[in-house]
Amino acid sequence: MTSGRKLRILVAKPGLDGHDRGAKILARAYRDAGFEVIYSGLHQTPEQIVHVALQEDVDLIGLSCLSGAHMYLFPRVIELLKENKAEDITVIGGGIIPVDDIPKLKKAGIKEVFLPGGSLKDMVDWAKANVEPCRYGERKE
Repeated sequence: MTSGRKLRILVAKPGLDGHDRGAKILARAYRDAGFEVIYSGLHQTPEQIVHVALQEDVDLIGLSCLSGAHMYLFPRVIELLKENKAEDITVIGGGIIPVDDIPKLKKAGIKEVFLPGGSLKDMVDWAKANVEPCRYGERKE
């Protein structure tokens, strides 16, 4: 992170998952690390997530999925960011994700996937090392 501005992170729960404890813990870890954090709440559509990401000028979207719908929901967020010329927003994912799906998600544009039991420190450190603040107001219309 080279800019003086704090990273802005959106933690989102796409789909019908009703369990968000992990997402809330991650949001708190990011906040405690000095990032600005927005938590979108449960039952968000990819369209709602991208809308919030654009409105809030986030640098990183962290998606959490426990339902098994990650192979549709995560790539859909990437697709909508592209449609909105916001590919500069980094997207990561986590949750109950089979190891065999991780390469497919990365091929679809998810930059990193974190599985249950992963270290919060590793997730925070990854964001610090891999996410640059987006250049607001400079996205192509």
